[in-house]
Amino acid sequence: MAQRTLMRLGYLGPAGTFCEEAARAALDGGDAELVGLATVRDTILAVHDGSVDRAIVPIENSLEGPVGVTLDTLADDNDVAVVGELVLAVSQHLIAGSQLALDAIERVLSHPQAISQCARFLRERVPHAAIEPASSTAEAARLVVARDEPWAAIGTLRAAALYGATVLAESVEDEPGNATRFVFLARRAAAQIPAGGTPAKTSLAFWGSGDDSPGWLVRCLSEFAFRGVNLTKIESRPLRMRLGHYRFFVDCEGSACETSVAEAVEGLRKHCEQVRILGSYAAAGPPD
Repeated sequence: MAQRTLMRLGYLGPAGTFCEEAARAALDGGDAELVGLATVRDTILAVHDGSVDRAIVPIENSLEGPVGVTLDTLADDNDVAVVGELVLAVSQHLIAGSQLALDAIERVLSHPQAISQCARFLRERVPHAAIEPASSTAEAARLVVARDEPWAAIGTLRAAALYGATVLAESVEDEPGNATRFVFLARRAAAQIPAGGTPAKTSLAFWGSGDDSPGWLVRCLSEFAFRGVNLTKIESRPLRMRLGHYRFFVDCEGSACETSVAEAVEGLRKHCEQVRILGSYAAAGPPD
């Protein structure tokens, strides 16, 4: 009997990140080969080049808003589509290689998103410590354990357990109810559009062609409003050509196969140089 090949699921590594937690939550006991990757961009492009079958990446946080690198990379010309989403409750913890008084900490490492989510705690409780970005929360935990220095990291309880760290303070995020929305990615050929009538979202990016003229954005968004399509998110990111030009990202309720959504997308194309459907997928429930 031929051996079953496990799906390779990429995430921002190493083990112990919130991305890994989201991947494990999504699998819900199912089998997959989890593949930790160095950056969010690397994780997305691993789907494009086929080195993983699927991936999960963060796209927005309730405290810090959009994850820019995710939006920018998804909008690029690549063979990647959003095929699902998951919302995960997120709690950050201050950890170190050994027990350490807060006023003895000289440096705090973490991913920039985690640092921003804990800005008030860092400002008030460890104001003397240098803040240093790391590629992920788990990598920060690994580094502070490996170095015999009075350093601390912000990360997960799983990372503390995996790397033998000591938890100095729990739940150091600035606001309760912190949550991160993650999206699942696959090659476009593997994406399946949800049937109409089921709770779904469609994510799009659009830009160009008259974006500096009065009312351009209103005309773009009116294509959804006039058809009764509800937008659940809108973001902008620099187009990286010259100041004042942007890519816009919207999520709307409904599947791309529903008439109202499909017509809104076609109407949007009349106003833009580029309209890209990033994915159409089942909408997530409340945070896990």
